[in-house]
Amino acid sequence: MVKHREHKPRILVISVRGFRFQVANCSIYEFEDMLCSLEGAQLYAPEQEFPVARAMYRVAKYATRSDRIASSVSPFPTEILLENEYDFLFAVLDNPWQMHLLESIKNWRDKCRYKACYIMETWKPSFDDWRLAYEPFKNFDQIFSGTVHCVEALAKATGVPCGYLPPGVNALKFCPYPNPLQRVIDVCCVGRRSPKVHQSLFQHSQQDHSFYYYYDTVKNQNLEIENAQEHRAKLISLLQRSRYNIAAHAKFNSIKETGGCQEIGSRFFEGVAAGTVMLGTPPKGDAFLRYFDWEDAVVKVDFQQQDVLDIIQEFDAQPEKIASISRRNIVNALLKHDWVYRWRAVLAAFDFKPSQAIIEREQYLQTLAHSVNSVINPTIKQIPFTKQSEQSGLEIS
Repeated sequence: MVKHREHKPRILVISVRGFRFQVANCSIYEFEDMLCSLEGAQLYAPEQEFPVARAMYRVAKYATRSDRIASSVSPFPTEILLENEYDFLFAVLDNPWQMHLLESIKNWRDKCRYKACYIMETWKPSFDDWRLAYEPFKNFDQIFSGTVHCVEALAKATGVPCGYLPPGVNALKFCPYPNPLQRVIDVCCVGRRSPKVHQSLFQHSQQDHSFYYYYDTVKNQNLEIENAQEHRAKLISLLQRSRYNIAAHAKFNSIKETGGCQEIGSRFFEGVAAGTVMLGTPPKGDAFLRYFDWEDAVVKVDFQQQDVLDIIQEFDAQPEKIASISRRNIVNALLKHDWVYRWRAVLAAFDFKPSQAIIEREQYLQTLAHSVNSVINPTIKQIPFTKQSEQSGLEIS
């Protein structure tokens, strides 16, 4: 699948959306959609991983340690032949084993001036696999990692500059203003969850029928969807109508996969952008405190020691505080966590100037933040307004 533009695009975006349908990937597909919309980027999304060609590529790479030799002997089909020259090739991947997809573009080395990849997830145990170092990282000038604990390890293992680029959101779509909806859902909990918390909330919803608890019923954590945009719209609709949202650090119940490392999951960014009161266990470490550096961004709840219903009851007795937290979360998301800020950080790493569309979006985000911050409500203390935070950008290793 290739999306073409009438004018000559300066950016080529490589996507895995053609064969990866996991719910968790909807966030990065949202990022890609923004790039196509704002930057007029050309999107290339192959519909398969080319397993035979990939296997031959890796065998050749293990034997020769040369990406060019491996590329020349691997039977990758030519999915597209680039006619235009691009300033920038940007591959958006959900794991570090997908970089070979570039080989299905016949002349990408000649037509793309700079190359970078954004790898949403890499976990510490991956580095125990010797084969990882043989993946074609050196095809790129820069690696952007969505997991902060792997930045230094990736840079060391690959010899390629690597920086942390946290998840983001389309803050304009998640923002419930200027026409906020009634929050009829008391608690929203989608994705991975604590069994103890779920049972407490579920039992309460059965006893008190006025208590609306929204939760998943599917067992498979690797849930696949048919349409990423539709799923994203549904999530936005749910969160904009929810008072509280339950969240924990990414893959908190998959220690074997994560190696015990704690990362900021997308759910935190989505929840604050929609103006919910976030209840949960944020990841340990400095990164979370840098990117969620405002009061009550997340109300910490020890799911093993505390009953989340007690916390909810305590906050329900303080409606002014709930409203203040909600508004503060929205304002900070507009100023710090829209995908446009992540993209500006990527551009800055290559000394690219932002397009006029990028500048205008940033200006509108700040204007909307001003508007939300100044909502007239005499019972709520005004939130101190600050310009776009430095925490919206990139951290280089």
